[in-house]
Amino acid sequence: MSSSIFDLQGKTAVVVGGTTGIGHALSLGLADAGADVVASSRRLEQVEQTAAQIEAKGRKTLRHTSDVHDRATLEALRDAVLGAFGKVDILINCAGITKRAPTIDFPEADWNQIIDTNLNGTLRGCQVFGKAMLSRGYGRIINIASLSTYVGLFEVAAYSASKAAVGALTKVLAVEWSRQGVLVNAIAPGVFRTELNANLLDSTERGKEFKLRTPIGRFGKTEELVGAAVYLASDAASYVSGEILVVDGGFLASGVNQ
Repeated sequence: MSSSIFDLQGKTAVVVGGTTGIGHALSLGLADAGADVVASSRRLEQVEQTAAQIEAKGRKTLRHTSDVHDRATLEALRDAVLGAFGKVDILINCAGITKRAPTIDFPEADWNQIIDTNLNGTLRGCQVFGKAMLSRGYGRIINIASLSTYVGLFEVAAYSASKAAVGALTKVLAVEWSRQGVLVNAIAPGVFRTELNANLLDSTERGKEFKLRTPIGRFGKTEELVGAAVYLASDAASYVSGEILVVDGGFLASGVNQ
């Protein structure tokens, strides 16, 4: 048994949107830190693959799909986890989508879908799992913000608006819930290469600009977000709430790089 303040042994974590990209890396990272982890998303195949990886690390999990657009599926997920583990200590809200297009003609249906996934989906997760945490007097919630929480990124207005709002939601929930033992923080990733964006980053002018503006000089690897998540989920962060922890290779500090 580790005595480290970063140790998550005995903790139960739920990662919504936890089977691909950043969410997948965080699911496995929390398991490595000792937590039992339930990684959930819409696709059962991906849920099962991630669950098998978690079990291979010697941790317990469940195979349960969910859709952040559908509150009932999140409630069913929560009830399944409470039934199996008796508690939820950690929640990470990772589900997110984006679409790039000029804002002047951006379809309202697309705008609404992005807001409903990234912002409303995060709110649903916080509400559904927050009730169980508040009644127990303990919880760690980690939302996923973005560079666009802080700065404008060309032609992704809906995504940027949703992520700015996630930052505000995180702070308000911290104000409301911290006294009851539920600490709410967010991670704002910089530019991380995933299967979805690899082509954009490696072969476009936009990708070149992202790299130029990142002082470390390279894109992030998803596993480089694990330390921030483990920290915020652990007893090491027992006095941290309402914080947006930026992990961006120096992007937001960047002015002139040459």
